Amino acid sequence: MAANGERVAIGIDLGTTYSCVAVWRNDQVEVIVNDQGNRTTPSYVSFTQNQRMIGDAALNNASTNPINSVFDAKRLIGRKFSDPMVQSDKKLWPFKVIADDNDKPIIVVNHNHKEKRFPAEAISSMVLEKMREISEAYLGSKVKDAVITVPAYFNESQRQATKDAGAIAGLNVMRIINEPSAAAIAYGVDMKACIRGRRNVFIFDLGGGTLDVSLLTFEMEDIQVKTIAGDTHLGGEDFDNRMVDYFVKEFQRKNKMDIRGDPRALRRLRFACEKAKRTLSCNTLATIELDFLYQGIDFYSSITRAKFEELNKDYFQKCMELVEKCVIDSKMDKSNIHDVVLVGGSSRIPKVRQLLMDFFGRKDLCNRINPDEAVAHGAAVHASILSGEFSEKVQSLLLREVTPLSLGLEKHGGIMETIIPRNTMIPTTMDHVFTTHFHNQTNILIHVYEGERQTTRHNNLLGKFVLEIPPYPRGVPQIKVCFQIDEEGILHVSVKEKSNRINMKVTIINDKGRLSRAEIERMVRENEKNKAEDERYKKKVEAKNALENYAYNMRNAINDEDISSKLSLEDKQKINDAIDLVLKWLGINDAAEQDDFERYSKDLSKAFDPIMLKMIKDLSPTDNDVTPSTVGNDKMKRWLQILAKHTLQAVYSTLTGDIIGFVCTVIGDILP
Repeated sequence: MAANGERVAIGIDLGTTYSCVAVWRNDQVEVIVNDQGNRTTPSYVSFTQNQRMIGDAALNNASTNPINSVFDAKRLIGRKFSDPMVQSDKKLWPFKVIADDNDKPIIVVNHNHKEKRFPAEAISSMVLEKMREISEAYLGSKVKDAVITVPAYFNESQRQATKDAGAIAGLNVMRIINEPSAAAIAYGVDMKACIRGRRNVFIFDLGGGTLDVSLLTFEMEDIQVKTIAGDTHLGGEDFDNRMVDYFVKEFQRKNKMDIRGDPRALRRLRFACEKAKRTLSCNTLATIELDFLYQGIDFYSSITRAKFEELNKDYFQKCMELVEKCVIDSKMDKSNIHDVVLVGGSSRIPKVRQLLMDFFGRKDLCNRINPDEAVAHGAAVHASILSGEFSEKVQSLLLREVTPLSLGLEKHGGIMETIIPRNTMIPTTMDHVFTTHFHNQTNILIHVYEGERQTTRHNNLLGKFVLEIPPYPRGVPQIKVCFQIDEEGILHVSVKEKSNRINMKVTIINDKGRLSRAEIERMVRENEKNKAEDERYKKKVEAKNALENYAYNMRNAINDEDISSKLSLEDKQKINDAIDLVLKWLGINDAAEQDDFERYSKDLSKAFDPIMLKMIKDLSPTDNDVTPSTVGNDKMKRWLQILAKHTLQAVYSTLTGDIIGFVCTVIGDILP
């Protein structure tokens, strides 16, 4: 037992269906058993007229009190009520879920003869509180510090909501880490004596409600996450739902009755299906036996492993698509992967194991660590490191996470300027310098997005804020935006206007429940399918911006004192007319195509280039008629050298808007 007053940090795997808690003690990980002697605890909370039950007691009460027994809080946390996934799940839950004024999902139950309303964070906090109490009873001391795990594809809102749940439970959440990363730490501790040199490890984590896959590299004691992929809405419960639907239809076919309106009958059937699923992991046939299931009618049936696999064929295929994507993103051949580690209870399903073995060339799957406890193991190890506990077995383990999606800013024209690419190692800091697009701007609205498309309208807005600056001509201010992602994946953005030392810092915390599983999948999937469309749109916007910049730079050039004095009024008017025509056309033809913008750019060049070349020729003190036939070989050679010298400068000057400086420099070089 821990001595009274000794501060111990625990690791909690807060699962969709079951949770697990562990602690690093006596130079090893100890999984803490609950008051029922079980190593995992159901993530259930049940309310009766006079008490609240959590864990095993709540699970046992769910059959008789389904409308007041809450589970799947993890599928609600950090989301909006209008989220399609919430709306889909709501139809399957026996308890009531409504929306508050901010579109936040609220769980409604009857407790102490009153209607009570709880956000998902409150329900999760009750489960975390139970895990804390289990730990305190086991350790014999108070527990405050904890590391909590979440799916790798949880967004900032979901991570922050999980931290809030920990705080409500009386825990100091030291760190939120990804579930597959925690499993990798557990693997690293277990295999430490065996790891020599570089070792590539694939983590397949299929739990009750989520799927996470990660590819990591172990080198000495450095654990580097290479790539991640996942689905925050795919797991064992989805397999159960398919079985429930199958047996509901069978009962209806046999008895001409639909039991979907009876929460108690559905709850009993769901328990039976979950038990049958477990049975099918070791047998080829499972039976369902439920007395008095509905209106006094008994229900007896059976299901084969083959039928179960057929019912969930699309889910299994989806699992393998994510596996393949993760490997492809890593740019590593699957033959170079040394171990495939299985995590999560649903990874025991034979079909899943068979598909994984086939994909990795009949490679043996790693079963050294308990799939139900691996994540809690890793969380406990990480908690001990953060708490400063010294142990040669864990102290030197260094975990490096990566970002699941690209992060960037919106450029003019709705183009995504990526600052931090997807699968970048964190913590990380990257920056980008941009300028204003209009004259005398005093407010700059900065939009921060995440996603894989080149257009921001296809990506997700994380946050926006306004930077106030003094008025300047367009293109003059130099605004530096710095993106910093900390160890927990939280994005901090700082903005600095260089000349006036104007600084602004914000933390981008998503409070909108912005990303559903389907949205994340769609972004990555559509990135591949729509590259051609994105590239076409990008080139169109670039062509439009280039034409607009060319027109304004041309006007600035002819208004410059040194150049204006060398131009005739007729030439000035001709150039101004061409510029006015282009700007007017731009104002009413925003939807034009790339070829149209390039054609107008050529028209501007036809008006501008001959006049400027004539001016340069007139400035030559010896030869007024400058043509290839009249210029001597030496002078022509010198002019070609000058042209070559300024080619790169010309390109840069056009992009930065310093065309005046470029023209003046060329004139200065031509003059002797």
